[in-house]
Amino acid sequence: MTKAKEIASSLLAIGAVHLRPDQPFTWTSGIKSPIYCDNRITMSYPSVRRQIAQAFAELIRETYPEAQVVAGTATAGIPHAAWVAELLDLPMIYVRDKAKGHGRQNQIEGALAAGQKVVVIEDLISTGGSSLKAAQAVQAEGGEVLGVAAIFSYQFPDAEALFADAGIPCTTISHYTALLEAAKEQGTITAEQVTLLGEWRKAPKTFFA
Repeated sequence: MTKAKEIASSLLAIGAVHLRPDQPFTWTSGIKSPIYCDNRITMSYPSVRRQIAQAFAELIRETYPEAQVVAGTATAGIPHAAWVAELLDLPMIYVRDKAKGHGRQNQIEGALAAGQKVVVIEDLISTGGSSLKAAQAVQAEGGEVLGVAAIFSYQFPDAEALFADAGIPCTTISHYTALLEAAKEQGTITAEQVTLLGEWRKAPKTFFA
């Protein structure tokens, strides 16, 4: 079993991911989705959070070996960034969705020196907009963003294009394809539902319209 599928299986096992192809969820954006992912719940499962932290650390060692700082996105990326930074013995910062309206009005908390090489840790990539915004905030403060690393990605073509256009690599330790494979093997979904779920990913905004 691949590392991506192992993590997908863990997310399914603890209820971080729910699949409901016959009764889709409604996201805040209005998109009707057969899947709901809440990776915040991983904090409550030590064995799973260790599995995720170790996978992130391995990814960074292999893909971004020159990383000097680990950045977490507020709020869901913060705990994972902290665990990964500890494993790698690297400084950590975190990035707010917007600058504070008081005090020093920081958007980035922690020490970041100009030119330092940063990997941004995110819990979930859906449309990619908020993750890219965090990465660009690091760049605006003088950091060099090596890439964004996330627990899970829906693998939407629009999100992949967004990161490509921005010139910022995005890598994940698990993803939608691995999740469907794991769910099918567990008997959570049928082969017919796998097909439906695969088609939804190609056109999420209109599939259930």
